[in-house]
Amino acid sequence: MLTKKLKELKKIFSEMEKALIAYSGGIDSTLVAKVAYDVLGEKALAITAISPSLLPEDLEDARIQAAVIGISHEEVETNEMENPNYTSNPINRCYFCKSELHDTLKPLALKRGYSYVVDGVNADDLRDYRPGIQAAKERGARSPLAELGISKFEVRQLAKELGLPWWDKPAQPCLSSRFPYGEEITFEKLQRVGRGERYLRDLGLKNLRVRSEKDTAKIELPPEQIKEFVLTINLPQLVERFKEFGFIYVTLDLEGYRSGKLNQVLSPEVLGGKV
Repeated sequence: MLTKKLKELKKIFSEMEKALIAYSGGIDSTLVAKVAYDVLGEKALAITAISPSLLPEDLEDARIQAAVIGISHEEVETNEMENPNYTSNPINRCYFCKSELHDTLKPLALKRGYSYVVDGVNADDLRDYRPGIQAAKERGARSPLAELGISKFEVRQLAKELGLPWWDKPAQPCLSSRFPYGEEITFEKLQRVGRGERYLRDLGLKNLRVRSEKDTAKIELPPEQIKEFVLTINLPQLVERFKEFGFIYVTLDLEGYRSGKLNQVLSPEVLGGKV
């Protein structure tokens, strides 16, 4: 089954002739970039959008991964932080982010002769609340993984088969996803969340989130790691560091890490894509 899907994925790119990949450095867009380069060579280009919601280490990962793949890689700045529709953090915040991204990439692609802008949306994303997908679709972007019904699990398996060392890389959505809907997003808030997550990763932790609600940091870890974290981490030192980052209160979410947790406040109508 995976061999067939990989063949179909390669066929999509061979029919495109040239492709510009919206490249975040996550495993989905990395797989897309890898296959695009294998098929198109120098006619494939990966572009990473730089904004305050992207961790510097994630940008560095994207650079390294693109270099290993061999694909041409460029960076552009996006300005969603100048849009109050984005910074006010409504439930469809991602729509405005992806609108800015594709409004930046599409003219660039047309100017340089790239027939398509391609992203790393997979089949599982279509079943989640992802308003950014609509923004990309409105601007003519293509999502080959989703088109072929390739799931996140299959993305990782294909990446592993193709020898990508990051096949099991944890998902790392933008820092703006750490805030409850309705709380304004600022440069300062993004920075303190980024510093908090970087500090925890430096302690050897993975699959974590630092959620931010006003002046409170809520640390999320996989449930199986919580006990060891409490018993082994120097908690007073951790609290002191987080206060240095700009938080007043520091808490640990006892429910543990769960992707998309902040979406649990949304109504079934919204989650069903009716809004």
